[in-house]
Amino acid sequence: MRLARVGLVAVAALGLAGCGINDVPTKDEAVKAAWAEVQNQYQRRADLVPNLVETVKGYARQEQTVFTDVTQARAAATSVKIDASTITDPAKFAEFQAAQDRLTGALGRLLMVAENYPQLKSNENFLALQSQLEGTENRITVARRDYIQQVQTYNLEFRNIPDKWVAGIFHGDSRPAETFKAAPEAQSAPKVSFQ
Repeated sequence: MRLARVGLVAVAALGLAGCGINDVPTKDEAVKAAWAEVQNQYQRRADLVPNLVETVKGYARQEQTVFTDVTQARAAATSVKIDASTITDPAKFAEFQAAQDRLTGALGRLLMVAENYPQLKSNENFLALQSQLEGTENRITVARRDYIQQVQTYNLEFRNIPDKWVAGIFHGDSRPAETFKAAPEAQSAPKVSFQ
């Protein structure tokens, strides 16, 4: 009789393990880890921007408003915080993304200053920092792509059957995560002018 109970418990445990009961928490943790990497790359950019701005300031005083915009956008981007516990809040997520989009726009204007003033390009420090910034922007793109993929996998747990049923029964308080959406101005092709 005792052996039958142990066998029944073992079969029940294997059945629950195989039914995907752990998929939601496992994929939720993957989403949180991917989001942490996105934040890590944004932090790297936020740390790099002041150095870039200070280097460029010495060479292009006539473009002071661009540097002010970058500094203000960086301050705004670092003041809006969203952590893994709030990635399911669309309003907070949109606020965070808007702040990051403003910083991206300001950095784009800063790079245009460099193109308009060739003497900036000859400065080794500026070139090194510009390369770092471009690398950071690429890292952010990769981190966001990885996050989007993790969110897709996680959110499918709430849509596919039988995963949807398992999530509803065992993880009723879990919600789909928010993903990135392109800024409206990103939908238009940028205009390039060589004057």
